[in-house]
Amino acid sequence: MDWFMVGPEMLGVLFAVALLAGFIDSIAGGGGLLTVPVLLAVGVPPAEALATNKLQSVGGSFSASLYFIRRKAVSLNDQKLTILLTLLGSIAGAILVQHMRADLLRQMLPLLVIGIGLYFLLTPRLGENDRQRRLSALPFGLVAGGCVGFYDGFFGPGAGSFYALAYVTLCGFNLAKSTAHAKVLNFTSNFGSLIFFIMGGKVLWGIGLVMLVGQVLGARIGAHMVLTRGQKLIRPMIVIVSLIMSLKLLYDNHGVEIQHWLSMHF
Repeated sequence: MDWFMVGPEMLGVLFAVALLAGFIDSIAGGGGLLTVPVLLAVGVPPAEALATNKLQSVGGSFSASLYFIRRKAVSLNDQKLTILLTLLGSIAGAILVQHMRADLLRQMLPLLVIGIGLYFLLTPRLGENDRQRRLSALPFGLVAGGCVGFYDGFFGPGAGSFYALAYVTLCGFNLAKSTAHAKVLNFTSNFGSLIFFIMGGKVLWGIGLVMLVGQVLGARIGAHMVLTRGQKLIRPMIVIVSLIMSLKLLYDNHGVEIQHWLSMHF
């Protein structure tokens, strides 16, 4: 097996998919909905697909985070505790997932993601302006950093939306500001879990680095859109991505039952 595993044409496809995923992920999360299936489709084994996906998603989340920090949308000094707890949570999740099954969480996740989508859909003024903060730094860091970070290291899908929702509801940030801060935590938890994938020797570096470049470019474009278009772009994107992610997760969990039901009724 060569370093890239696939031919130049397929590398181009992977690059393009990563670019689109980086754009979507920096706005609403859920970029893994595109990148993981395409990695599996080109013949990458499941464990290597998840590990390689973490590598390229680190590039996208870093690109978006750097843009937000440079534009003063995020103050790292104010977020130090939350970032630390996110890193610790993601490492704990990545360690634990190697020793237990994630089946229960996989069954619950579609309902949680649907709930997020409905919450944003049914509260049109949510995140329109900054509001009063509900939690101080330590409790917020434990909830948004430690708990969501643990989830991201343990399982992952939808973590960006969970981070953004925490900033909107618990910190009172507007939606654009919440999205910017969420991406910094997303990078932190991606990086924490990536360390363990690298230690396990599962990352396909050739494919991963090509996709990482695509992610960096797509995330940079998406981050710019967040700060220029704000809530008008982010809110519908979160609702749409949450719906698509929920449908995919439901199909992944119950595809056989769904196909059987459709064959019986149509």
